[in-house]
Amino acid sequence: MAVERRIDITQPLWDQATFVGRFKHFAYISNPLLSLVPEKELYEAKELYFKYKNGQEPAGTTYDQIVRAKQLYESAFHPDSGELQNVFGRMSFQVPGGCLITGAMLQWYRTATAVVFWQWVNQSFNALVNYTNRNANSPLSEKQMAAAYVSATSAAMATALTFKFVVQKRAKNPILARFVPFVAVAAANWVNIPLMRQNEILLGLEVTDENGKVIGKSQLAPVKGISQVVTSRIAMCAPGMVLLPFIMERLETRAWMKRVKWAHVGIQTAVVGMFLTFMVPTACAIFPQRCKLSIDTIKRYESENYEEIVKNTNGKPPQYVYFNKGL
Repeated sequence: MAVERRIDITQPLWDQATFVGRFKHFAYISNPLLSLVPEKELYEAKELYFKYKNGQEPAGTTYDQIVRAKQLYESAFHPDSGELQNVFGRMSFQVPGGCLITGAMLQWYRTATAVVFWQWVNQSFNALVNYTNRNANSPLSEKQMAAAYVSATSAAMATALTFKFVVQKRAKNPILARFVPFVAVAAANWVNIPLMRQNEILLGLEVTDENGKVIGKSQLAPVKGISQVVTSRIAMCAPGMVLLPFIMERLETRAWMKRVKWAHVGIQTAVVGMFLTFMVPTACAIFPQRCKLSIDTIKRYESENYEEIVKNTNGKPPQYVYFNKGL
């Protein structure tokens, strides 16, 4: 017997045309508890997902079981390749991984050695996240991945150290030094993500019509998509890294905080975790996952790609083309 209330399992459960709908969707697949689910259960969810998709789910399967299978599959498996993602690179690990590293960066920012070490740790984590959520249709060579990793890490370290020394030399307000990690992270994101997805820009990204039919490629599409992803990633960490310095600067003057200096890193990490729990789905929801690009823009800047789209649509190109911007 099939599930009574059937859904299109390949589509989000909430309206993705609204911010609230996107927020609910990303909160649903980035729940930190999902990173603790055993691999055996994940593969069972994948099996049920595809059985349901093909209308072959076991008799007695309930709607709740299907929704759970959908949640587990979309949180752990790559949307292009269907491969199980590294747990540390999944969006569901952004809260635990991000809060530990961000808490450490905000706590240990006073020495150049600490700045370099924690920027290296953070960019290594970011590189893993970017690789895990890459577009599988535009794979990078090992040489390209190594260049992206080294470039982003170097950019983060150079920005952090430059900002740190400028602040120490010219600024009398000590709170400015606490913003070293955020400035470095923001700068590195503009290096790391484009480099990890460089093949999308070089080779172009497949674009579709409104019904999902592939009608050509565009090199402007990934530029727009990557720009939105970078903006989202910076927004994801901004509240914790921008507001927390002010909070800690106030708290550290209190007598009770002075008595528990050993607990400062734990307090910062916990507060960052609270920020990220809300900000991960919020940042992912800022822009629609299904991004669109005007055909007039392609016509103006990508004449060859435009001609291919015209050819594939029998001379009647749509007003907009669509593509997945990535995460």
